[in-house]
Amino acid sequence: MRDILNDLEGGPVHKDEDPVKRAQRLTKPVMPKRFYKDVAVVQNAVGWVVELDGKAIRTPGQRVIALPSEAAAALVADEFRAQEDVVNLATMPAYRLVNTAVDGVASDPQAVIEDIMRFASSDLVFYRADSPEKLVALQAEGWDPVLDWARTTLGARFFLAEGVMHVEQPKESVAAVGFHLKRDADPFRLASLHIMTSIAGSALIALALEAGELSFDGAWNAAHVDEDWNIAQWGEDEEAQARRAFRRRDMQAAHALLQTRAVDGQ
Repeated sequence: MRDILNDLEGGPVHKDEDPVKRAQRLTKPVMPKRFYKDVAVVQNAVGWVVELDGKAIRTPGQRVIALPSEAAAALVADEFRAQEDVVNLATMPAYRLVNTAVDGVASDPQAVIEDIMRFASSDLVFYRADSPEKLVALQAEGWDPVLDWARTTLGARFFLAEGVMHVEQPKESVAAVGFHLKRDADPFRLASLHIMTSIAGSALIALALEAGELSFDGAWNAAHVDEDWNIAQWGEDEEAQARRAFRRRDMQAAHALLQTRAVDGQ
């Protein structure tokens, strides 16, 4: 099923490939020279499209990318404008994301919903450290508000556990997450939520971010409590910093695409 969620840039499909690996893979092929001069956002019969020298951009599956709003199309257009001598897809997370939505998610939204529900059944925020005391406090500070939001807004109660041993969650609570997703199964929304969920390791953090319960920085920090703790103890090398930067850029693009829905009153 996750094959659906690959970025579909025309390269080889990698099963279960996470956003970091996709971003790394995108830097390896020879990048084409910039072949266009003008980038424009135009509204037509199918929606808002990005045109390069008067021609609408298409997905690798040769579908015209019709965005639901001018603001969403502007995100993609800005990425094309930012390209200089070559077109570097690694620096175009919004474009890769909409490719995924149009060529992949739109054909099977239920599969994407089920994958996000699987994250929710073993969410990052359920598994707590028993020590040291400072880490326990940081986890509670970052994750308890997310659980409170899920209980209040979704009607979903979840069990906590110490360590990494799997704890079975109430089926009704996981189903509540699925119901929340199905209420608006727009492919662009689901693709954005999936990338945010995958990067955060938490469906609940992604949903709380979408709802405005968390700021982007708040969601990012909540998703990286453990990683930041380890960095504070042991430091971080340059390769790890680069991987983290790719993840943040992809998550920011997904959040930005979701925010265009709010801007346009959707």
